Amino acid sequence: MKRLNILPLVLLVFSLSGVAFADYDSEIRDLKMQKEKLNSEIKNLNIRIAATDSMLRADASRHKTLEQRYKADTERRNSEIDSLNVKIRKVASNLQQERNKQARAKNKSENVAAKRRALRQELAKISKQLETQISQTLPWERDKRLDRAKSLTREIESGNVTEEEAFSRLKSLLNEEIKFGDEVAVVNSPLTRKNGEIVNASVLRIGNQWMVYVDENGVSYGRLERKIENDKIVYEWNEELNLEERAAVKLAIDVKQAKKPPQIVNLPVSLSVVGGDK
Repeated sequence: MKRLNILPLVLLVFSLSGVAFADYDSEIRDLKMQKEKLNSEIKNLNIRIAATDSMLRADASRHKTLEQRYKADTERRNSEIDSLNVKIRKVASNLQQERNKQARAKNKSENVAAKRRALRQELAKISKQLETQISQTLPWERDKRLDRAKSLTREIESGNVTEEEAFSRLKSLLNEEIKFGDEVAVVNSPLTRKNGEIVNASVLRIGNQWMVYVDENGVSYGRLERKIENDKIVYEWNEELNLEERAAVKLAIDVKQAKKPPQIVNLPVSLSVVGGDK
């Protein structure tokens, strides 16, 4: 009886154990599935971590490469900048030297220009003095001589001639006036006497000191006399010559015209143009 009573209990226990075992098996399967799922996730995570590590290593490598490139590029650019700075300083130095050279050239040019202006003013002054001198000399082609001097003065003052040309022309005019003061010349031409009569005469000029005439008939004689009227120098013929003066004038003109043999002619001082009133 007792065994029979125990049997249902055992059966119940076994049935309950079967149920328990079945639950355990299910739980175990669930846990295994969870484990497999976790392992799969872990594997995926490891793959992702490995990929991430690879990416990080690649990024680190790229970063290092970029950093090296940046450093090399910076060093290259700094080197280029230093080289450019050297070139800039050299160009700036050359530019400053050129500016200094141009400034010196400009100063030199300005000095030359100032000297040329001063020279031009001095040449114009001398030319004007020559005009005054010619206007006071004997009336022997005086208008032509005076016109040349006035023309030169105008061109010097207007800047139409260079200083070199002005100097050359002024020198030529001065040489002509020097020659005029030294030469002895005679011309045969109509001459207006003091009384207004026009006669054919031989006119002799000896430098700036003598100018006399005799008409073609040997009747009228005269010497040019310088006078001062109203603070101006004027010339007029003095035809009141004595016999000695007339003979000296006739002999001097004949010798100059080769009508008499070459000889020394003594001319009275009274025949000089400066022998008149001053």
